[in-house]
Parts: sequence; structure tokens; C-alpha cells
Amino acid sequence: MIDLEAENKELGRRYRALLRVSKAANSKEDKARIRKAFDVAIEAHKDMRRKSGEPYVYHPIEVARIVAEEIGLGTTSIVCALLHDTVEDTDITLDDVERLFGKKERTIIDGLTKISEVIDYSASMQAENFRKILLTLSDDVRVILIKLADRLHNMRTLDAMRRDKQLKIASETVFLYAPLAHRLGLYALKTELEDLSLKYTDPEVYNEITTKLKKSQAVRTRFVNQFSSPIKSELERQGFDFNIKARTKSVYSIYHKIKTKHVTFEEIYDVFAIRIILDAPPEREKAACWNTYSVVTDFYQPNPDRLRDWVSTPKGNGYESLHTTVMSPGGKWVEVQIRSKRMDDIAEKGYAAHWKYKEGSEESNFDNWINKIRELLENPDSNAVDFIDDFKLNLFSEEIFVFTPNGEIRNLPKGASALDFAFEIHTEVGSHCIGAKVNHKLVPLSTELTSGDQVEIITSKKQKPNESWLDYVKTGKARSRIKSALREDKRKLAKDGKIAFLKWLKKHKINNSEENVKRLLTLFSSPSPFELLYQFEIGKLKLSKIKELQVEGGVIIGKTNEPKPKEDFSEVVRKTNVKEESLVIGENMDHFEYTLSLCCNPIPGDEVFGFITIKEGIKIHKTNCPNAVQLMSNYAYRIVKARWTSQQKIAFLAGLKITGIDEVGLVNNVTKVISNELNVNMRSISFDSNDGVFEGTVMAFVHDTKHLKQLNDKLKQIDGVISVNRIDS
Repeated sequence: MIDLEAENKELGRRYRALLRVSKAANSKEDKARIRKAFDVAIEAHKDMRRKSGEPYVYHPIEVARIVAEEIGLGTTSIVCALLHDTVEDTDITLDDVERLFGKKERTIIDGLTKISEVIDYSASMQAENFRKILLTLSDDVRVILIKLADRLHNMRTLDAMRRDKQLKIASETVFLYAPLAHRLGLYALKTELEDLSLKYTDPEVYNEITTKLKKSQAVRTRFVNQFSSPIKSELERQGFDFNIKARTKSVYSIYHKIKTKHVTFEEIYDVFAIRIILDAPPEREKAACWNTYSVVTDFYQPNPDRLRDWVSTPKGNGYESLHTTVMSPGGKWVEVQIRSKRMDDIAEKGYAAHWKYKEGSEESNFDNWINKIRELLENPDSNAVDFIDDFKLNLFSEEIFVFTPNGEIRNLPKGASALDFAFEIHTEVGSHCIGAKVNHKLVPLSTELTSGDQVEIITSKKQKPNESWLDYVKTGKARSRIKSALREDKRKLAKDGKIAFLKWLKKHKINNSEENVKRLLTLFSSPSPFELLYQFEIGKLKLSKIKELQVEGGVIIGKTNEPKPKEDFSEVVRKTNVKEESLVIGENMDHFEYTLSLCCNPIPGDEVFGFITIKEGIKIHKTNCPNAVQLMSNYAYRIVKARWTSQQKIAFLAGLKITGIDEVGLVNNVTKVISNELNVNMRSISFDSNDGVFEGTVMAFVHDTKHLKQLNDKLKQIDGVISVNRIDS
């Protein structure tokens, strides 16, 4: 039998508890609005019960308490939390909400109702649901925050549900809601959501880790007190107002580490971290943190590789803290986190805490934010629409979230490529990456990723990093790994090149002296002897230049004659355009000045069109240029006809990609065909050989497509060459 009197007493107790934690609700008006929402919720849900048998209204009251106490939101959010299920589950309508409370409340509750409608849990890819949820941000970010509080309370009371329901809700939580809390900087919420999910998805492991943490609690407490004692004394002596506490690693993160690093519980050295929280005014925060760091490292030896300075450069989602790992007297590494009280608030409550430290009220900050969105949406410029998508999907940060094939979420900086993602997974994966599938579609490594993409990396043992990779990676991790691999490769090649280079000097009767090497560096325009040996090994030096030197008794005494200054290729083209008149443009096929587009490098014989640019005159593109579709569809009025009229003997730069089986003397045979048989000038040649397979790129000057085809056919006849294809740049 239901004891209504006891339930009413409990409701009164919960109401008073809610008011106590509603620190932002200070005025009588705020308290009156909360009371009104409380009464409306009780009336609306009066005949409803939860699975546990208790009144349903306990749920919205607890969600409101989480919103007020644990996220730190204000009156509007508390009101909406109390009413969040009324429109969906009772007779109350959105019009009623607006009439009783206002437009703002209507918008938020409408957003909360929509979230329930858009989520399709049968969808194969949860990323789509993630996207849908984030798109509700254009209404109000509080929609998401209240939804997270709602989910947290559901997880705390999951015991009453059937096992199949428990698994379904726990899995959704760890996959969808915990990462979302993480993106919003709500670390305390994220941690609890993950722990509670593990409690239901793998209760055995959860209980085992929880038991071990409890058993080692006393040892940890003793260690922390001992470790903190000298730091505490020194900080007190220096007059700091501070608090030192130990933060134990969450059950879920211990489980994740055991699983991914293949270690035991006992092997995890960072089961806890020491956190020093300083009470310092905003202008002194940074100095106080570094001063405290100095105190800590006076007593304990820091690991220089483990210093993380998010005080000088906060994370994209606003996280600020100074992390260092130091060696304790017992030979144990200990992580120490140093931050101010404000930084700690932001670390625990994320964006909710940001509002507290901004000028003005929570309301005005939200109004400014939403007005900014409306302004951008009303701007017809497509870039503004792109920006607003970023604004929503990146949640105010310059970071994106990307999914692995297994649904794990990875954070990357905005503009990161598929190659960045590969290195984020593992250095070996990045180093051997040959391609990627983004949302199940095969794409190049340079493809820029966007939030919500699911990425699968394709690797090959034959692949290794090359210099062009540096052009499309954004992360420091990827850049340093690529540079390191390139340096190692270069060292090996230069070492091999030294033996061959000394033989070459001997052949030309040149001594291996410092003075001679300096002159050779000038001749071949090499910045260093190391670079000279490397360029020599990969066949990039134009060795015929040696004829320009005068050598007596093994010593280079000068040049036989000063060569004419080399004309820049673009200058050749510019002169050609005016004098040779090899291209006619426009309806009347007149002669105009033009430049050849670098995105597709057209040459005589190619089918081309002209594009009138704003600042650079007419640019000539091939009709199959990668940018042709966009230019022709968006700017048809700026397209002009163009065709080649005659094949002048002028040089145009064209690229060829050659692949085949690596054989001795192959590069020599290729250069012979290009330079000797067809009298073609090369601008650059590079070959990369790996496990018996080679890939080379030749940039050469040809007269037209016919000349290029001739070169192509000749190269195909060389033993070992499998394919020769034209490349545009």
C-alpha cells in the first residue's frame, strides 16, 4: 500500500534540498518560478510511477538537482529540468509551457522533446544520432546539458530495469552520452556515466576493480599524506591559500588501460593523481601555478617528457591545468595536477562553469550566443553556413570528433586529415598507411575529416612516410613521426651515397677536400655536404654540370665559363603567351595574355577552357581539371572558350608517374631516354623504392601532348617499367 503522507514529506524534503543547491537562484522571483515548476511537475506526473515503484516526479526533481548542483546551471535550466518530461508524457503542451513560464522555456523543452524523437537506436551507426543531437544546439545548448543530467539520473537508478534494458541503456550511454559530456568539458559527469555503464555491461570486471580500489585505499591515503607533507609545508610558508587532494582514476579508465595496454591492475602506476587547487585572483593564477610547480619539483624529480602546460594554452574545450609527473622517494611515478579554483570548476563542470566566470548573467550569455547563430544563419554567404555547422559540431572548440570502425571516439584538431587519424591510432598504423575509408568510401590520405566521420585505415607493409605527407598533416604527433622517419631514411641514403660519391670524384680526378666540396655545393646548389650526398644517391644532381668546372691536380680552380642565368619557367610561359600566340581565347578566338593553372598544368594538345579570375586575369584549365566541375557550375558566366592553334617549340612543364620492378641501373635508363634520346629537359626526378617495387615522378619540359605521348611510349619500353601515367602537378 502506498503511504501518501510519507511521499508528500519526501517531496517537501527534496524541494528544500533542490533550493539549497540552486545557488544561482537568489531572488524571490527565481524561487517563485522554481516553486511554480515544481507544483506543475507534481500535478502533471501525479498518477505516474517509476519501475522501482516510487513516484515518477522524483525523477524530474533529481534531474533538476543535478542541473543545479553538479552542472551549476541557473533558474531557467532548473525549471526546464523539472518540466522536461511533461510535454512528452502528460497532457501539458508547449503552449502551456510558454504561457506559464515563457518562450525560452518553451524552446528548451521543445528541444528536449525533439531529442527523444530524433534518436533512432536501431541505426547501425551511432555517429548519425550524435550528429542529430548536436544539431539541436541551434536552439539552446542547455537542451544538451539537461539531457545529460536526465541520462545520469537514469543510469543511477538502472537497477530497477530488466537486464536487456540495462545493457541497451548502458551501451548507449558509453557510446553516445559519455563522449558528449567529455566534449562539453563535463568531466565529473563523463566519468560517472562511464563507470555506471561498465557496472552494467561488465559487472564482474567492475566489481573486481572496485574491490581492489577499496582494498588499496588505506595504502594510497598514507602515501598521499607522506608525499604531500613537504609540499604542503613549503606552500604554507610561502603564504599560499590552497587545498591538496588525491584524485583516484575512475573504474572505467582503469578498465580501459588494462584492456588497451594489456597490463594488470597492479602495473598501473597512475591509479591516482595529486591535485593542488590554489585560491588565487585571476591575474595571479598563472604565476601561482608555476610557483607551485617549482615547489613540487624542488622536492621531487620531474619527468621532462610528462609536463603538460594547459595553463598557457588551454585545451579547445577550455580545460586549464598544469600536469607534471614526478618520482616519489619509493620509486613510484606520481602525477601532480596544479590549477586554480576557477580552473578546477571549469575542469569539473566545463561550459557550465565558463558562464559563471563571464560577465553578465547566464541568460544574457545564452542570448548573445543564439543571436550570433541567427546572424550567421541569415547571412546568405555559404561560408557562414559552413561556419555555423562547425560552430555546432565542434561545440565552441577547434576540435573535431571522429569515430573508429569499432565506434570509439577520437578527438583531433579541426582540419586534420585521414593521415592524422592514422597516426592518432598508432605510429605504426600511420607509417604504413596507404589509404582510408571515410564513412565506408575510399578516400586519399590527404582527405580532411569532419566531425562525426567514421574512419577505417588501410595499411601496407611496403608503405613508408614520404615528404609530401607533411603538407596535409595537422597534428604535432603525426608531423614529428613523419619527420623522424624521413630523417632516418635520408641518413641511410646519404650513407650509401657517400661511397658512390667518392668513386664519382675519383673518376673525375677530383680530390675529396673541404675546398672542393664547398665548390661542389655551390655548383649543385646544395645547402650541406649531407644534402649533397643524399641528392647524389637519389639521382637528383645534374652530374653533367661537372663539365663547367676547371680541375688541375685534383683541385677545382673555377668554372670554364659562366652559364647564362636560368630563366624561370613561369617567365618562359609568360613570354611565350605574348610572342608565340599558341593559344586563342574567347568567341572570336583572339589572343589574350593568360596564365596556365597550376592545379592541372595544361599543355598544347589538351582540351582546355579559360576562367576569368578577379585578380589574375585569364587562367587556363584542362576540361578534366579537378576544379572544372565546380568552376563551370558555380561561375559559368566567367568561363571562356580556349584552344591551341599551333604547336610552337616551347617548353611546357608536365609530370609523369612511373611504377615498376626495381632493377639495377633503372634510374639511369630512364634519364637516358628523357635527356639523350628525346632531348627533353628535366626539372626534377625522384624515385622511391620499397621491397623491390619502385615509384618515380619525373617533371619534364615538353612541347605538346604528342611530344608527351612519345616520351610516355619510350619510357614504357624500358625493362622493369610497368606503367607510365601523366600527373597534373
